[in-house]
Amino acid sequence: MPNPHLSIMVVDDAKFSSAIIGRTLSQAGYIDIRYANSASEALRQLEARPASVVLADWLMPETDGLMLTSQIRQLDETSDHYTYVILLTGKEGDNILSEAFDSGVDDFINKSAMNEQLVPRVFAADRLCNTLQRLLIENRLLTDNIASLEQRNLVDSLTGLGNSRYLERKLETGLRNVESRGGALGYLLIGLQEANELRSQHGETLYNELLHSVGRRLQQLVRPLDVLTRLDDNHFGLITLLSNLQECSPSSFKRLHEGLNLKAFKTSEGFISLKAGVCLIGLDNRNLPVSPADLINSAKRLLPEAYASGRVAAMRLPEAV
Repeated sequence: MPNPHLSIMVVDDAKFSSAIIGRTLSQAGYIDIRYANSASEALRQLEARPASVVLADWLMPETDGLMLTSQIRQLDETSDHYTYVILLTGKEGDNILSEAFDSGVDDFINKSAMNEQLVPRVFAADRLCNTLQRLLIENRLLTDNIASLEQRNLVDSLTGLGNSRYLERKLETGLRNVESRGGALGYLLIGLQEANELRSQHGETLYNELLHSVGRRLQQLVRPLDVLTRLDDNHFGLITLLSNLQECSPSSFKRLHEGLNLKAFKTSEGFISLKAGVCLIGLDNRNLPVSPADLINSAKRLLPEAYASGRVAAMRLPEAV
């Protein structure tokens, strides 16, 4: 049975289309349905009260559905909430699907199949929303509990991520896995290039808010099993285990680099853009033995190159003699 109180927003510049969608959802049992005839109006409503599901037309004047999705994700980063976005489109093809999912869209409905697909897709979103919101609440409670435990010296209290000591422990574990099981390990150092200027310009409180937003966006951009940490006020660290060194290439982390540099971060005082440098150290069992300190120091030496080039800077450690 659907949850009649699921919060749904329909965003479409065509009132007739919105009315049809609303009537179909009402007949399916949903009662909390809001409407917006533009992306800007939708964002104003979502800032006042989030929605669980947003149904938006892909093609709209001024701001299209993909850009709206990006802005919704920025809103989500400022709260313990996830908005399930479904785009309505007449477009077809695998490239369209890839473009939508890369932009953070959760699902889309082809307008030619609207009558058959609308209610089943919203039913599916309904079930997923319950799970996602529960996980977000559990994650917040877990972070609060960890911060109060004796083990909190392994956790960064600002972001809930691991700290530098946690990074070293996980690097030791990852290196042992590569030695015993094979595969490859990648260590990424992410630096905020203008951190001191941003802190000076906006103040400590807002800068901490920005760091928290950076941490949340990184969590959206990395794989679930990757180890993400905040090392200090200027740097984040990421450990990823891969099948082989060929996967440990700059192109594999292009989306992460663009996600930090091309999309502004929403704060209580407006949107703030930043410049982030990303460097990558890759290794497999041919490079062992290597210590966590070796990896950490190699990345620190490589980071200026990432700042200067504006791309992911990468190096592989030399093979052991």
